[in-house]
Amino acid sequence: MLGMRKDLRPSMGIQVAKKRLIRRAWSESGLVEEDLETLFDGAVQPAIVSTKNLNSFDLFRKLKKTEAGRAAKPGDKAPHDIIVEKQNTGMPPGPIVGELNSVGIPAKITGGSVHIQKQMTVLKEGEEFEGDLGMLLSKIGVNPIVTGLRLCGTLENGTVFSPKVLDIDIEQFESDLIGTMAGAFNLACNIRWFTTQTTPTLIAKASSEALSVALEAGIANSKTLPLLISRANAHALGVAGQLDSDAMDDELRSLLGAAAEAASAVAAVAETTEGAPTEAAEEEEEEGDVEFEGLGNLFG
Repeated sequence: MLGMRKDLRPSMGIQVAKKRLIRRAWSESGLVEEDLETLFDGAVQPAIVSTKNLNSFDLFRKLKKTEAGRAAKPGDKAPHDIIVEKQNTGMPPGPIVGELNSVGIPAKITGGSVHIQKQMTVLKEGEEFEGDLGMLLSKIGVNPIVTGLRLCGTLENGTVFSPKVLDIDIEQFESDLIGTMAGAFNLACNIRWFTTQTTPTLIAKASSEALSVALEAGIANSKTLPLLISRANAHALGVAGQLDSDAMDDELRSLLGAAAEAASAVAAVAETTEGAPTEAAEEEEEEGDVEFEGLGNLFG
């Protein structure tokens, strides 16, 4: 306990006291007495933990790190079903074989080490350890009695959190939250829901679509004119390619030669990708049909 308090002192304060004294201090602080009784549920030696730097979830994780298993002693109650797995213990032959069998754990020597022959439940939850059972289990790596500071609950901003609520997988929670945000963003964009987050994306898409319409309609402005000229130039070169070489000047022949070289380079690249699976192409087509598919990657 002294070692744990030394490690935790920079981030929290721990005050051990009798329940009667804690109830009195709690009441004089103007807190709800029913909340304290809820927090007392399951407490063996109550202690008040206070912190200004950690929220309830951070506090739970920090205190959970103080927990460690120890060998069970005679009289200890099993906190859960004690199950011994079928395994190679790695221990050399010796008296341990007879000792394990004496407490009902089938063991024998195989290949120069002690093996447990089958999985079995040696104690049910709530049953007491007797004799040398706890010590023998510890020898094979089973230390079921957890010691440490066990958080019975927290009170934060008037809300009582139970250990079941606080004991969450943070990484999985973050992953679920990101997935939910990405799905909501895609939905909002598809139904044209304008918010501070979706407006830039919706405007960018509308701008792209407007540019496409302007190009097809032949509307000339500062944005479409370069593209229209480029398209007209490509069409002109296509027409020139149908002419006899004697009808061309040097400049036109040079432009056609450059276009032919570019076309041949594109053909060479296409040949290297002919062996790609058709499934990939189908997948790309499917992705192209969804207007905002992949926007969730912004949150990844």
